[in-house]
Amino acid sequence: MRMPAGIDFSSNDYLGLAGSSRLSRAIADALARGVPVGSGGSRLLRGNHCEHEELEAEAAEFFGTEAALYCSSGFAANSALLSTLPQAGDLILHDELIHASAHEGMRLARCDAVAVAHNDTDAFGDAIASWRSSGGTGRPWIAVESLYSMDGARAPLADLAALAERDEAILLIDEAHATGVFGPDGRGLAAALDGRPNVVTLKTCGKALGCEGALVCGPRIVRDFLVNRGRGFIFSTAPSPLMASAVREALRILADEPERRTQLEALVAEAERLLVPLGARRTGSPILPLVIGDPAHTMAVAEALQGAGFDVRGIRPPTVPEGTSRLRISMTLNTGPGDIAALADVLAEVLP
Repeated sequence: MRMPAGIDFSSNDYLGLAGSSRLSRAIADALARGVPVGSGGSRLLRGNHCEHEELEAEAAEFFGTEAALYCSSGFAANSALLSTLPQAGDLILHDELIHASAHEGMRLARCDAVAVAHNDTDAFGDAIASWRSSGGTGRPWIAVESLYSMDGARAPLADLAALAERDEAILLIDEAHATGVFGPDGRGLAAALDGRPNVVTLKTCGKALGCEGALVCGPRIVRDFLVNRGRGFIFSTAPSPLMASAVREALRILADEPERRTQLEALVAEAERLLVPLGARRTGSPILPLVIGDPAHTMAVAEALQGAGFDVRGIRPPTVPEGTSRLRISMTLNTGPGDIAALADVLAEVLP
């Protein structure tokens, strides 16, 4: 593991909130109010705290859902969702590029799971039809990410929502890399779908929100079911109440400081202007993948960039498919236009 060093072109701190003064003050204020650092137990025993419950109430209002549940991490939340909600006789259909945390949940699920071609709504529909024709009588669960972390591609959420409505499926949307960055007040790419009875979204707190943990947002019955049946929730020590205080403040920042998203959009546009000619993919998101292909060459380029003072990381299989090793360049408010120009200059030298 490499320690963070150099100009940040690798983190998911898209809005630069991790080191913000408002979050620091929120933590200091919470400590002054007597909010403990640790929870001391699971939520169902002594670990529940009013900060958890106030965060969940505020998050449900912010994202426009009946209820929210605060989990210790996005990985834990995805694992709990997919190992708990689908029942025997159901079928999970997931995008082939979905995150490893979803695979962990599906490994523990009570039903079969089928991979579907990336961002192909028709393929999801065909898979459901094939399952029904072969005798499937349960409920289909469609699991996708709204913004994929390694290539910056967006899911066709409106089409998938229409499919879920038609085929009586539940749509599970991981908004890890969209929360805070897209949608009204940073509510994500799935903001228009939040509140529907057949939609569950996962809003990660450890990326653009600059904190830690994740919020499962959806119908109240989903929250209640996870609280009573989700082993990953029931048998885990509750997240820090102090961190819940920080997430509450991060949600306020999203509403109070829209200029952060405006600044990020400008940086993304500048990065695309300078880096797309060098091979980076235009995504309209803070994630700019530059696919090199050969893993050894990819890691050599990344090492050269790091040596020049830019924290750019190489990504290789099995995280990405064979033959698609890449630089995952991410834009955050921890950088500026001058940093992007300097990166482009060095990249042009070391890439060939």
